[in-house]
Amino acid sequence: MLQKHTHYNQLAGQKIQRSEAIADGIFAVALTLLVLDIRVPLKEAIHSEADLCFALIALAPKFLSYLLSFVTLGIFWMAHTVQYTFIVRSDRHLTWLSILYLLFVSLLPFSTSLLSEYMHYKMAIGIYWLNIFALGATVYLHWRYAYKKDFLDPEIPNKAEVNHAQTRRILTAQTMYAIAAALCFINNYLSVLVTFAIQLNYAIAPRFKNKKL
Repeated sequence: MLQKHTHYNQLAGQKIQRSEAIADGIFAVALTLLVLDIRVPLKEAIHSEADLCFALIALAPKFLSYLLSFVTLGIFWMAHTVQYTFIVRSDRHLTWLSILYLLFVSLLPFSTSLLSEYMHYKMAIGIYWLNIFALGATVYLHWRYAYKKDFLDPEIPNKAEVNHAQTRRILTAQTMYAIAAALCFINNYLSVLVTFAIQLNYAIAPRFKNKKL
């Protein structure tokens, strides 16, 4: 039974299923919006096989940006999902951290479109990196808050190890993304390709001798 003077903020954000549901919906929409930036070449401009071939080649930056961001969203969706594998309780603050995270998820189609159009400009790469940095920062804060408030499943036998694995992965990835973004001062396309290589590494998740979380 609720206490007589229970504050509304004590009631809000209790159901983690709602956070998971809205996250899945926003990720699905963002993943779909990415492909809308790739448009079929105008029929009026195509008069031969060669014209179509050159038009498709000209779309290469858009396809690269699309693949880059599709993998990016997949990685960050997985990060959010893995956290809720262990998180069993919530409050309004954790819910708002999740919503803040989703704000940056919904911005990725914009930063992707900017990158595909202006890949030769360092500002476009910088804005794209800032989007990734914001995603990493908010998913990190989301986990740290849940861990600090002990919202994790009490039956987890190795909470400290799980926390270490989660934290290490986020901080390592963000460091690598920052290095990749800095490479734009050498060559913009090198920066994008290294970022893509980092994404593939986390998507494929190769395992060697020491298997850790």
